[in-house]
Amino acid sequence: MLKHNFNVSHSGSTIRNLVSGPKLPLFSGRGTNAPAFSLPTKDSKRSNGVIRRHCGGTGIKAILTTTTAAKSTTTIKAKVTLLQEVSEEPPSQLESPGIDNSVDSFPKTVLVELVAAELDPQSGLEKLTIKSCAHRSGYNDNEYYFETSFDVDEDFGEIGAVIIENEDENEVFVKNIVFKGFSVARHRLVEVTCNSWIHPKSNNPEKRIFFWNTSYLPSQTPTGLKRYRQKELQILRGDGHGQRIPADRIYDYDVYNDLGNPDISVDLARPVLGGPDRPYPRRCRTGRPTTNQDPSSESRNASFYVPRDEAFSKVKNDTFAAKAFKAVLQILIPSMGGGSIPNADLGFPYFTAIDTLFTQGIELPDDSETGSLPSIIPRLVKFISEKILLRFETPQFVNRDKFAWFRDAEFARQTLAGVNPCVIKLVTEWPLKSNLDPAVYGPAESAITTELIEQEIGGFTTVDEALKEKKFFVLDYHDVLLPFVNKVRELKGRTLYGSRTLFYLTPDDTLRPLAIELTRPPIDGKPQWKQVFKPTWDATGVWLWRLAKAHVLAHDSGYHQLVSHWLRTHCVTEPYVIATNRQLSAMHPIYRLLHPHLRYTMEINALARQSLISANGVIESSFSPGKYSVELSAAAYDQLWQFNLEALPADLINRGMAVEDPTAPHGLKLTIEDYPYASDGLLLWDAIKQWVTDYVAYYYQESCIVRSDNELQAWWKEIRTVGHGDKKDEPWWPELKTPDDLIGILTTIIWVASGHHAAVNFGQFDFGAYFPNRPTIARTKMPTEEPKEEERKQFLKNPVEFLLNCFPSQIQAVIVMATIDVLSTHSPDEEYIGEQIQPYWADNKVINAAFERFNDQLKEIEGIIDARNADTNLSNRSGAGVVPYELLKPFSEPGVTGTGIPNSVSI
Repeated sequence: MLKHNFNVSHSGSTIRNLVSGPKLPLFSGRGTNAPAFSLPTKDSKRSNGVIRRHCGGTGIKAILTTTTAAKSTTTIKAKVTLLQEVSEEPPSQLESPGIDNSVDSFPKTVLVELVAAELDPQSGLEKLTIKSCAHRSGYNDNEYYFETSFDVDEDFGEIGAVIIENEDENEVFVKNIVFKGFSVARHRLVEVTCNSWIHPKSNNPEKRIFFWNTSYLPSQTPTGLKRYRQKELQILRGDGHGQRIPADRIYDYDVYNDLGNPDISVDLARPVLGGPDRPYPRRCRTGRPTTNQDPSSESRNASFYVPRDEAFSKVKNDTFAAKAFKAVLQILIPSMGGGSIPNADLGFPYFTAIDTLFTQGIELPDDSETGSLPSIIPRLVKFISEKILLRFETPQFVNRDKFAWFRDAEFARQTLAGVNPCVIKLVTEWPLKSNLDPAVYGPAESAITTELIEQEIGGFTTVDEALKEKKFFVLDYHDVLLPFVNKVRELKGRTLYGSRTLFYLTPDDTLRPLAIELTRPPIDGKPQWKQVFKPTWDATGVWLWRLAKAHVLAHDSGYHQLVSHWLRTHCVTEPYVIATNRQLSAMHPIYRLLHPHLRYTMEINALARQSLISANGVIESSFSPGKYSVELSAAAYDQLWQFNLEALPADLINRGMAVEDPTAPHGLKLTIEDYPYASDGLLLWDAIKQWVTDYVAYYYQESCIVRSDNELQAWWKEIRTVGHGDKKDEPWWPELKTPDDLIGILTTIIWVASGHHAAVNFGQFDFGAYFPNRPTIARTKMPTEEPKEEERKQFLKNPVEFLLNCFPSQIQAVIVMATIDVLSTHSPDEEYIGEQIQPYWADNKVINAAFERFNDQLKEIEGIIDARNADTNLSNRSGAGVVPYELLKPFSEPGVTGTGIPNSVSI
């Protein structure tokens, strides 16, 4: 989503100092005390009665200006850089890297116009633009250069924007424009960063405008830019009609009605998500026609529209979207189903067969398609001994301790330091009870009784004392899963329960599992079934406990993927992206703050709608809820999601994992001090909040400025009432009246897009690739749930085989392993939080200093996390074979590293 970014920011060009001042040539900083972009001048004689014509596309008429005296003019040179980016659907776009070929097919000219920041003081009209045609002057690698010059009169004043017109037949990607000729030494070169696709003039006569680098609140917009500011927002909003095409830049809303395909099969029909029946966030509108079988569903095609500048960069596209992910889904998985793994229901016969996925691999068919895979996904597919093999890298989890998944201590530790550490909560009421209707789902009270638990903790404490001392914690998937149990059980090859897992906090701050309760609601005239399983020492009890853990882990995996990951980061963020582009101008300071944290999210979400969360996609085929997966996500949104609780401190307090304490670090005292996700996350939260506080304070010194910012108020209103419109009347939405309100809202959005997403995404391969540690599906019931005699005998005779049959099938396991390998990968062009200052802040002393403090804090956080991981007293993040908790370390190298926090939800 690269609208446009403006590089060299005029030092001292502050919003606070926007007062009237002398008009200086070109960019004067809007009357600040800083040096202007002054020009070396020369005298130029102009004849009287000169007509200067403004080129079409802006609606300004030609104006006759009379020159009665010699005008001082300056020659400014401009260099435009176009990239040989590759479109998703290039009509006749550059495809060959060969120099001769690409040079011949590249544009030879680009039209560039300078826009004055202020209106003409005499006429009150917009000044005519200064137009020049940039001609191609050279190329280097994939960059093509175009140069031109402008003769600028002294009365032109400040430059406020640049207009570009693409006269070629194909769209082009404009990287930047560099201006040269200013006299102030440090501003001799001024760069306007565009990073945007420009449509051909023949397709759309509307020219593209890129505003200069200074940020302006709406009320402070230079007079000559006000119309352009409003017009650009109108273009981005569209009119809500018509089908979107790939070249469009329109941001609009729609419900999730494109996940199914009822025209192919009734079994592929999926309900609409969004609306009173199934509340859900909104997605980007595409305007495709409805299906023939269901007028409420939108038809699907090969590509899903996202606004043009939301598309991945070429580097990210090559390493993820076009190559890796599509290769996995379109080539790799079909090739396995066609012969490598012919039986979709076939499980793993032995645990050693699972090991072969990392040591020997799976031979793939040798054909033209699979033959291309080693070059596209070399980490997964390799040429070995003239064979094409799918062979997975061994995850860090297995390298450190292959048998860790077997241990109860590791099972408990991962609730605090694994890939889904944001669900566990403190038990505050006893006995545990369901909030579901007992007439439908059976008795509400849990079968985990006081007597049962005191057998486990007897001699240490009592249940009452443990509750008072905050010693009980629960992983509770009872109420969220139980309504789906009977529906899921109708699907072939899968089962489901509601579950509760109770833990006890030991003196060394580790958790000890006490009990697992699995519940099935009434079905087919049978009453509710529930059973409690405990760690035990007899052989049968040990294996029942292991099976119960497998079911809970499948529940946790599904909830992680559908709620903690997809819903709470990807899905809820898309309305923020849409509203930011529709309501905040590209020159708005809050747009520029949020821009890095919203980039690429719409593209990855579109890919998810295509292949991950769609009917028969990766999630439905390989996770327990099956075809009801996204309905489960919608139920969680309806019942559990609140914007105010997405702030990390509020989330911890809400789950009972922390209490407010002004004397404690971060103002919170953790209930479990050694809680890696929380303790590291609070470091990041505070750093983000301080950066946002410094930034907001620069532009909004008083509450009245926040309240009077019409774009900002429209942005927040649209997020609440349209993007999350199904929850628009909830009382918990924060107000936006003060700078502190704005700081809280922005910090929450940035945390969700960066820290929260990193914590639940980039550990997926390390913790989930060896799937016995995190099975995504449970395929068989517990052998104690109304067992048939044959099932009971099979379990008692060979419990290992029974557990392997419960685990995912071979094809399900491999699909998930390949997918999470790609999802856990950092792109070579990854943009990490706080790593590099955005171009439009680089020369602003106040913002630059604040960002440098932010960067320094993040580097300090890296060191703190390393020290914590080396502390042997912190058993949840260190110890023999323990994977250190590094998911919230800010920076990373490319690849699957288990560390690094990208700016945005971009994978």
